[in-house]
Amino acid sequence: MKMNSIAFKKYVTVVLLLSAMAAHAQWTNLITKDLKGWKQLNGKAKYELVKNEIVGTTVASEPNSFLVTEETYGDFILELEFKIYEGANSGIQFRSESKADYKDGRVHGYQCEIDTSPRAWTGGIYDEARRDWLYPMEYNPKAKTAFRQNEWNKIRIECIGPVMRTFVNGIATANLVDNLTPKGFIALQVHAVDAKDVGKEIRWRNIRIQTKNLTPTPADDIFVVNLLPNQLSEQEKKNGVTLLWDGKTTDGWRGAYKDKFPDKGWEIKDGLFSVLPSGGGESTNGGDIVTQKEFAFFDLQFEFKLTEGANSGVKYFVTEKENNGGSAIGLEYQILDDERHPDAKLGAVGNRTLGSLYDLIPSLKIPRGLHKIGEWNQGRIIVYPDNRVEHWLNGYKIVEYQRGTPVFYALVARSKYAQWDKFGMADQGHILLQDHGNAVSFKSIKMKELH
Repeated sequence: MKMNSIAFKKYVTVVLLLSAMAAHAQWTNLITKDLKGWKQLNGKAKYELVKNEIVGTTVASEPNSFLVTEETYGDFILELEFKIYEGANSGIQFRSESKADYKDGRVHGYQCEIDTSPRAWTGGIYDEARRDWLYPMEYNPKAKTAFRQNEWNKIRIECIGPVMRTFVNGIATANLVDNLTPKGFIALQVHAVDAKDVGKEIRWRNIRIQTKNLTPTPADDIFVVNLLPNQLSEQEKKNGVTLLWDGKTTDGWRGAYKDKFPDKGWEIKDGLFSVLPSGGGESTNGGDIVTQKEFAFFDLQFEFKLTEGANSGVKYFVTEKENNGGSAIGLEYQILDDERHPDAKLGAVGNRTLGSLYDLIPSLKIPRGLHKIGEWNQGRIIVYPDNRVEHWLNGYKIVEYQRGTPVFYALVARSKYAQWDKFGMADQGHILLQDHGNAVSFKSIKMKELH
């Protein structure tokens, strides 16, 4: 096919641009003779250099072992290849640290996961010995097939400012925005193993890094986990995500059944939207607050922090037509201290516990899926155009149902909502944050409308 002159000029421009980028991109090989520039921390797995490959061998009765770069890196692009035995778990540490005053020198920090199990989380981002999972691959299930068992696989890690992205065999796997550790070492992990896996090998080769003239991979459309409060990354904006709360004012919100924001009961301070404690009554102080706008199909994200014994909730499809006393009516993502609040033991089969569709469907209890009282948790509610609904907690799907089905109507019929006609079936409604009289804080409330 012939190109016209304009197309040809564009082609030449792209070629020249790529050539210039390649010329400026200077890679440093991190595999050195006798592994100079590396040191081993924590466990005593065996590391050796074999024909330009670093080979790690598992050993018995040892904790996780790490071969660590002596140099630390802030902004960089790292590429490497690895091959690992089936059934194994490993990872690539980056922007990581080891300090004598933190868990006796335990290596901690960001890790690009290598996971050969059926879970298939290779490329996800784990916070080793610190905050647990930051980007589990349930956020990006299409990329679970990127890893190839019993073959050499290529990992690319891009860290530019607070944006950290991972790729497995050219497929975007994770996108995390965070600034807890802006700089640290890189490390190759040999995981602790059971007796049956002693003597197994993990191999790494072609380990290289760029630290100057960094050119990130063009933006894609995978889900972004952004841990910077009340901020949007460029990729989030590209993906159609907006802030539902600006982190500073009451703009876009008002009291439920009111035309303005409550004069008391709520506080905006230090980027937090907080319910003030008032004795545990339902909407007896400031009352619930709702968005000015109504939503039909959406992906809602929010972070919440409970105090001991606290109760609150995020409701959706709130219409305010019921004009009832107490809290406004709507489908509810329950927010609760399950251990200390009596509501957790009411209802049926645990359908009033944290993350549940309140009084209708109990949430799955995921091991390690809940952060402690006083720590931040990430909630998420997705309503699809076919009326499927999902509740998420810290990257795990914990509730799934479909509005308008016989099962849904049966659940409503046996619940406290049976008295309201067509409960939960509005075409659209407000998002509500509940005042239940307990101290609960919210931040990073984000919305993506679905069509």
